Amino acid sequence: MYVFIFPNLDKKNCDKTVRSACEFLSQRDVTIYMSEFYEVRFSDIKGIVFEDENICAERCDIIIAIGGDGTILSASSLACEYQKKLLGINCGRLGFMATLEHDELYLLENLLSGSYHTEKRHMLDVLIKRKDSSDRISVLNDIVISKPAKMKIADFVVKKSDCYVSHLRADGLIFSTPTGATAYSLSAGGPILEPDMECFEFTPICPHTLLSRTMIFSKNTSLEVSFENNYENKEQSLCLIADGNELDTISSSDRVYISMSDKFIELIDIRGGNFFMSVTNKLMRPLKSSEEE
Repeated sequence: MYVFIFPNLDKKNCDKTVRSACEFLSQRDVTIYMSEFYEVRFSDIKGIVFEDENICAERCDIIIAIGGDGTILSASSLACEYQKKLLGINCGRLGFMATLEHDELYLLENLLSGSYHTEKRHMLDVLIKRKDSSDRISVLNDIVISKPAKMKIADFVVKKSDCYVSHLRADGLIFSTPTGATAYSLSAGGPILEPDMECFEFTPICPHTLLSRTMIFSKNTSLEVSFENNYENKEQSLCLIADGNELDTISSSDRVYISMSDKFIELIDIRGGNFFMSVTNKLMRPLKSSEEE
């Protein structure tokens, strides 16, 4: 078996977890790949093949992301592009998408024996059309369009096939997959969706109305999003944030098109739990303190 270790060393226990995982896997004749970026840090561990991360993703059978949910999101683009299964090991606080905690590495034995199942998680396709160019991206959690801190409330327009879906004033809009429904959208008042549902949701951020609520759209829906200039925000631009990473700004002349993607990743559930167990254990209890991380 060939495994690509994808770590986030900003997490307190990550270094130790990476070393323990590498020791466990190498003792079982697993070939371990890691980005050449970490060669200096882990050069003392024998048997690791350090390569460009795209080469690592292409050659491996499974990607193991060690960190938090953000680490899993970062690894998901490679998992999607190269169609590799993705396992998350949590060294952060919530780790909602992770199937293992950093002190449960003995369960990696199930990975080697094939005693696990996978969950297909669809992504969102996002097309940004400008006057002279266009960009396409895919996200696993969400795409957020929001005003910068110094800008006043923005006027948004959301359409489906030239029909108005929503015309509202708000701090921003969140478009999320069922996977992302437990992330920013949940904090903004959106519902929890089972992750295998074929749909996506639209949640406004602090809308200036009593009637605005999350809307859920079928997999065949394509939405067009724009914002309008007015006297208060003339010539202003909005922030475009994909899976927590700020990509660019958009102007009032730009259009953003959002639809459910045919692309997906396969998340490994190595412990045999289920989605609602994670909801109960991780969303309905206090977060870990920094001492527990």
